[in-house]
Amino acid sequence: MKIEALQKLTLLDFPGKMAATVFTYGCNLRCPFCHNALLVTEQSEGGIPAEEVLSFLSTRKNMLEGVCVTGGEPLLQPDIEDFLRKIKDMGFLVKLDTNGTFPKKLKDLVRKGLVDYVAMDIKNCREKYALTSGKAMLDLTAIDESIKFLLSGEVQAEFRTTVVKNFHTEEDLLKITGWISGCDRYFLQQFVDSGNLIDSSLSGYSDEELSNIYRQIKRKLPVTKLRGISD
Repeated sequence: MKIEALQKLTLLDFPGKMAATVFTYGCNLRCPFCHNALLVTEQSEGGIPAEEVLSFLSTRKNMLEGVCVTGGEPLLQPDIEDFLRKIKDMGFLVKLDTNGTFPKKLKDLVRKGLVDYVAMDIKNCREKYALTSGKAMLDLTAIDESIKFLLSGEVQAEFRTTVVKNFHTEEDLLKITGWISGCDRYFLQQFVDSGNLIDSSLSGYSDEELSNIYRQIKRKLPVTKLRGISD
């Protein structure tokens, strides 16, 4: 496991749970607005050994309820199954953040009982997916497969879109609602410039602008909620 950081306590990353968050290195996409860009572009020397993370978690069995594994893209890690199994063996719930490009691995981990909650990023509508993912071209077959699987209800799941003014229009977001129709949870996330972006020229909508867009999206997909601002 290439682990770059460990947040020892979060009340936000795993809905309804006190959790720790493990940040893995590496991603197969290059989203210009990624707020964890250094996890994608600059691997540190050594990182944090998986054994150190597991040792910490073993001391929190009666304090934390879950562990969020995020990135980067965690499913790039060849030993992710073994890592998650060790976390589950300690009695923790596991939330996995993914970009949806590894559907077979995602299904396998869920069906082995190693993942309890999945958060999948929906980068944009189909027509602008490659552009928003920082790729010249992107086959959406894997994305479609992951969406279909998560819509099946085999595991608790949410879809989420970080809304960036440079990439997303209200029309784009309305198209997404048709793509994920039937989901239990969809979040529009306010873009935040972390100071650690792949493209530093990007900007978000104002809170008022995003709230207005949100109200239109919610009419089409009532389960939609806002993150990052009050609705």
